[in-house]
Amino acid sequence: MSAAAVSSRLPVFPWDKLEPYKATAAAHPDGIVDLSVGTPVDPVPELIRRALVAAADSPGYPTVWGTVALRDALTGWVERRLGARGVTHRHVLPVVGSKELVAWLPTQLGLGPGDRVAYPRLAYPTYEVGARLCGAEPVVYDDPTELDPAGLRLLWLNSPSNPTGRVLSQDELTRIVAWARRHGVLVFSDECYLELGWEADPVSVLHPEVCGGTYDGLVAVHSLSKRSNLAGYRAAFLAGDPAVLGELLQIRKHGGMMTPAPVQAATVAALGDDRHVQEQRERYAARRTALRAALEAHGFRVDHSEASLYLWSTRDEPCWDTVAHLAELGILVAPGDFYGVAGERHVRVALTATDERIDAAVKRLG
Repeated sequence: MSAAAVSSRLPVFPWDKLEPYKATAAAHPDGIVDLSVGTPVDPVPELIRRALVAAADSPGYPTVWGTVALRDALTGWVERRLGARGVTHRHVLPVVGSKELVAWLPTQLGLGPGDRVAYPRLAYPTYEVGARLCGAEPVVYDDPTELDPAGLRLLWLNSPSNPTGRVLSQDELTRIVAWARRHGVLVFSDECYLELGWEADPVSVLHPEVCGGTYDGLVAVHSLSKRSNLAGYRAAFLAGDPAVLGELLQIRKHGGMMTPAPVQAATVAALGDDRHVQEQRERYAARRTALRAALEAHGFRVDHSEASLYLWSTRDEPCWDTVAHLAELGILVAPGDFYGVAGERHVRVALTATDERIDAAVKRLG
């Protein structure tokens, strides 16, 4: 099989379609306000940079499982922040950024033709990519408990949601987890925006009220990209079922999927400090308040968006018309159909721009 035969299974890389609109927005006399990709723009906190530099003299290979200090930091954070109990080193595994994990997880789980991978109808595109890379069948859902469990090997949850910012309540999560366990379906819960709840307090699948104090069949995915401005470091981790993580650890050892040693040290520093997370939350909260008011005054309706770094916005028109309209104002946003057909009348507006650029967007919308 050629490499082209694998790439032919995949959808068109969506961001390429945005280039003409980016050019229009960039031509604005005061420059572009890019609210499309959602990449952090604020500085990496000083204590994290210091930890990275202090570990810069790392000539040897790092381990896939990470240092003892890293595993201690992961287990401590999972218990302290998620409310999980009895978390040991066997319950955690560092990964090289969460996108790599999402894309390659079905392959690493040994899934393939005849298996089904389910994810929300409106979702981060990489869930579908992961299914297609291994030849499994991608399946979308509104409520996962209404799926036919036959052949369903992997169920992705995403709360808070990218792109909609919707949060699954504790009751919803408990019901879904019980259903999945009844049918022997492995649940991976993408919780990368958990620290960024605004009108809701997101709950992890690892919370004892949700999982009943056992992590069987459950894994949570967490990232430091958004909470700590570490997208450039590729720092993320898994927590949950030790049987699943043990298997992934063996596979990832053979594949050499190692978080660089300086990044491991930076992760320890980041998870040991809550102050920088609160400061970053406050930055995003101020931008969100200003941008939401400006969008609504401009005739938009903002749906869901009770958490995460996006405003899921609509003018009740095709999303590409909205993209074109905002590009003329020098504002670039992501069309909702990047996240599924159900998003074709929304756009995703990211809060990830500097205060100065957010202020520029607010003025233009006014």
